Amino acid sequence: MAAIIPFTLVVPYKDEQAGKKVQVAKMFDNISHRYDFLNHFLSLGIDIHWRRKAIRFLKPFAPREILDVATGTGDFAIEALALKPEHITGVDISEGMMEHGRQKLSARGLDKAISLLYGDSENLPFDQNKFDAVIVAFGVRNFENLEKGLSEIRRVLKPEGHLVVLEFSKPTAFPFKQLYQFYFRFILPLIGKVISKDNSAYTYLPESVQAFPDGQRFLEILGKTGYQNNQCKPLTFGICSMYTAQK
Repeated sequence: MAAIIPFTLVVPYKDEQAGKKVQVAKMFDNISHRYDFLNHFLSLGIDIHWRRKAIRFLKPFAPREILDVATGTGDFAIEALALKPEHITGVDISEGMMEHGRQKLSARGLDKAISLLYGDSENLPFDQNKFDAVIVAFGVRNFENLEKGLSEIRRVLKPEGHLVVLEFSKPTAFPFKQLYQFYFRFILPLIGKVISKDNSAYTYLPESVQAFPDGQRFLEILGKTGYQNNQCKPLTFGICSMYTAQK
């Protein structure tokens, strides 16, 4: 059985000396022009269902101010408009991704409802206790320092505010585990490479998913960083997990 690459050491460009944060920003800048298409194509559109399920979790709490961390091109933020908040702020370290997101928001007339700003999960440019809810879709495994990022998110959450995280996880049931591993290790990197023209981006994806401390391990990290009522709900045979937590 292959050894799991330590989470903090998984980077997109293994021949470069730059830290993970810099490399991840570069990777997303490189693939930003094809990201939305690839995201939906490679997940067979199921990612849209996952986002909607996460937003439905927040509906009873009626959050007024929402922060979308690692917002990318803003898909999760757009989905969160269903909650009718006063405002949504999206932050990301990839200006390339956000530029595509801003164009999308402008075309849909949503640029007043959603703001996209440069923001590092480990040093968020907001006062403490600002947001009613924080959402993160497929971004926490890209944090350079996972615990620091989660602690910083907790800082900007209001007391009793909610965190919802969507992240890829590793199925365990036969035969879905084997099918998933084959797809992630061989099919997805090949398609991603051909369409995005970045040789490393879609090799990094399965490596980062394999190394990510999913399930109970991630719940333990949430507890360690101060969150309460932490829960994990596997989605679509465990391909994805929805984590919910409260400050």
